Amino acid sequence: MNTIDHHWQRFTLKQKLSRYAVYLVLIIAFVQSIKSVEVIPEFLLDAPEQMADMFARMWPIDFAYYPVAVHDAMIETLNIATLGTLITLIFAIPLALMNASNIVSSAWCHWISRFFLVSSRSVNSLVWALLFVSIFGPGVIAGVLAIAFRSIGFVGKLLGEAIEEVNMGSIEALKATGASWLSILLKGYWPQVLPAFFSIVLFRWDINVRESAVLGLVGAGGIGVVLDDSMNLFQWDRVALSLLAIFAVVIVAEIVVVNIRKRLI
Repeated sequence: MNTIDHHWQRFTLKQKLSRYAVYLVLIIAFVQSIKSVEVIPEFLLDAPEQMADMFARMWPIDFAYYPVAVHDAMIETLNIATLGTLITLIFAIPLALMNASNIVSSAWCHWISRFFLVSSRSVNSLVWALLFVSIFGPGVIAGVLAIAFRSIGFVGKLLGEAIEEVNMGSIEALKATGASWLSILLKGYWPQVLPAFFSIVLFRWDINVRESAVLGLVGAGGIGVVLDDSMNLFQWDRVALSLLAIFAVVIVAEIVVVNIRKRLI
């Protein structure tokens, strides 16, 4: 009686060839990237020495400069992040409702909302800032609008997904009683979405604090303006102070957001 010897293989020959093809493409892409970047070995070898020299110039930190310019700039940065997040909600909430399939069934509304949500996320905040600086001129307005338009896609997408995940039992019960669309939205959807809404908004505000800190590099206000001026004047002790202030505010913002989320959610 002939016996057939079966050998178990994790991948078929076709799957193995596909995997090797992917590895080959990745290696080729990596090599081409290195060539296009044009890395200069001398600069890499000299980098530790240059970094040590920069840190030496930053010390001692000029703490006396904090009340002169850094404090007001940090307050301005927090205001940019807060106002930008609040303005985001004006646009993100309607787009989230349009994007939720259990609220709006029109495919056209879905495509329109997704277009704006994707457009917002695909453009970096610095690019938005450059655009609004060219329109409104340097200042806080450009920074606030840059943060707002950058955040619309993030908040709208996550909020829309949260709306789609609600329990439809209570929604159907409200519809059966003949409740209006607004009543269904406020008493059926909103209570279920509320925890996710606060979580998304707080998380986005935390991100916006970080992003608003660098908008001043392109003239959109905040601590970035002070940082850019200090760098241009080679005042490295003041650069160190600005960086330390940014780091401290980001850490405090993170702690505040975590504690608020624990209390509200």
